[in-house]
Amino acid sequence: MSDQYYTGDSASGVRARGSSRADFITRTYSHLFGAVTAFTLLELYYFKSGLAETMASAMLGTSWLLVLGAFMVTSWVASRAAHTSESVGVQYAALGGFVLAESIIFVPLLFIANTVAPGAIQSAATVTLVGFAGLTAVAFSVRTDFSFLGAFLRWGGIVAILMIVGSVMFGFHMGTWFSVGMIGFAGTAILYDTSNVIHHFPEDRHVGAALELFASVALMFWYVLSFFLNSRD
Repeated sequence: MSDQYYTGDSASGVRARGSSRADFITRTYSHLFGAVTAFTLLELYYFKSGLAETMASAMLGTSWLLVLGAFMVTSWVASRAAHTSESVGVQYAALGGFVLAESIIFVPLLFIANTVAPGAIQSAATVTLVGFAGLTAVAFSVRTDFSFLGAFLRWGGIVAILMIVGSVMFGFHMGTWFSVGMIGFAGTAILYDTSNVIHHFPEDRHVGAALELFASVALMFWYVLSFFLNSRD
């Protein structure tokens, strides 16, 4: 009899934890949707107001390493704050700051795409959305813990940064195959982040989880759009 009651308690606890996790996942994806919407509205404002051309000219006229370095520092600070701060306000500020930084860094690429390849932005957004939805469906359906991908992403990220720095310093063009590789890298990051949302993220860190997912989605969008531009050369 006591064993039966114990089993009942355990099942009740599992259901409670499952409900709590489901609430966390819902909050995470709601914030991800909000981040993507904010990013889109910022880009529309830059282009509708005429700021995009000024911003693109200024950024393309300076060292891309400086821009990349500033972006990496901003990304690290925002991610750190969203993951470690107990203040909800600080977590939201980190997410907002990261979205703003991404919207700025994207301006030159979007400006070029809008000028030389009309329709490429919409096509890249569609491919990114489909890719994200497919990878998310895989992660939720198989329920496999993909945390083992973390080591690959760390090393792959270092290699990618070294190649980007080398291309800027020595003037070589990495071309279409690099974009293809980075699309695969971004897809792996989405799978890894989604798995962490399902299995590992603390349930009071939905803002940090949304930030990580947004960063991976933005990375995929960047290289899908780059692929479309490179394929038109």
